[in-house]
Amino acid sequence: MYNPTVARLTYRALLGRRRAALLFVLPGLLILLATAVRVLNGADDQIAADVLGGFALATMVPLIGVIAGTGAIGPEIDDGSIVYLLSKPVKRPTIIMTKLIVAISVTMMFSALPTFVAGFILNGNGQQLAISYTVAALVASIAYSALFLLLGTVSRHAVVIGLVYALVWETLFGSLVAGARTLSVQQWALAVAQKVGDGSMVTSDVGLTLAISLLVGVTVVATWYAGQKLRTLTLAGEE
Repeated sequence: MYNPTVARLTYRALLGRRRAALLFVLPGLLILLATAVRVLNGADDQIAADVLGGFALATMVPLIGVIAGTGAIGPEIDDGSIVYLLSKPVKRPTIIMTKLIVAISVTMMFSALPTFVAGFILNGNGQQLAISYTVAALVASIAYSALFLLLGTVSRHAVVIGLVYALVWETLFGSLVAGARTLSVQQWALAVAQKVGDGSMVTSDVGLTLAISLLVGVTVVATWYAGQKLRTLTLAGEE
């Protein structure tokens, strides 16, 4: 279910000069913000939680997920080069799984690691905040990558749709409408982080059992459906 050649080509596409620049911007801003906050306010647990939850998890992680998830396959479909890949003796599920693994690894590297560093800068992992939000970023990276990889497979407007979900649904509706939080990857990840931490500074509106079920379910279903759509795309190209 993993093809090194497909992985190498996908890494090259994602970490090319233009996309790599975009991937470095948000983590860089997070580290700069964390450093400035620490210098101006000292170590403050509540401020640390606000920065890690409000910027790192709510903004940086989903946006990097959009870039990595859609970028793993979307450009190849748009320019038609996916047909060349599909003509090779590589199973379609292997292509999807390989691209998903690459998207997850890139999202984790550019979101979870900076979150961990920022957490230590902000308050030295007081209240287990750095660890908790890092776990949340790791868990969210998996679900976001699967969702946005699916979007890249089914739509030419995957980036726009992904941005609407990340910035409008999760950030705007998630903060205003309580029911919307149940369908939020961010809240599912926070439920896991709450279990890791002491449960006072990191909270979620979704129970742990439901959150884990939804994280696993969304990841599996999105990956499976992306594979099905890729089969349909292949058949259309062969015709």
